[in-house]
Amino acid sequence: MNQLPKVLESKTKIRFQDCDPFNHLNNGSYINYFMNHREDVLIKDYNLDIYKKAKLEGKSWVSISNQIAYLKPALLMETVVIESQLIKFDTKNLLVEMRMYNEEKTHIKSIIWSGFAHFNLVSQKREIHSTDLLQLFKNVYRSVDATIFETRFKQLKPNLI
Repeated sequence: MNQLPKVLESKTKIRFQDCDPFNHLNNGSYINYFMNHREDVLIKDYNLDIYKKAKLEGKSWVSISNQIAYLKPALLMETVVIESQLIKFDTKNLLVEMRMYNEEKTHIKSIIWSGFAHFNLVSQKREIHSTDLLQLFKNVYRSVDATIFETRFKQLKPNLI
C-alpha cells in the first residue's frame, strides 16, 4: 500500500463575490475556502467522500469549532495555496489545521483549527469512528508543536509574514 500524504495541498483563486470593498477576501469567506479545500483533497488524496458516506451510511462529520487567525489579506483574483493536516483525533472527534499561503508559499495569510464530530445523521448523535477510519487517521495524522492555537500561529507568523 502506498503511503498516504499527511499534508494535503490545493490551489485556488480568490473570487470577486467573496471579497469586501477593499478587494480583500471577506473574513467570513476564509472558512468557506478552507472547507472547500478539505472536502476536495479528502476525495482526491484519501478517496474519502464525506457526502457519499453520509448518503450511503448515514454518518459524516459536523463542524463543532473554528479558531482562525487572519495574518495577511488574500486579494481579489490572487491564487492561494491551502494546506491541511489532521493534528488530533479520538474515537469521535477530529482536529484539522489548515493554512492559506500566497502562491509561492513565502508568506502565510491565515491559519485555522477546525474541530469536527463524527455524527450519525439518523440518530442525531455523535458516532464512534469505525476501525477503518481510525486506521486511516493513524496513517495520516501529523502533530504540530503546539496544543494551544495562539501558540501555533505565533510559531508560524515570524517566518512567513
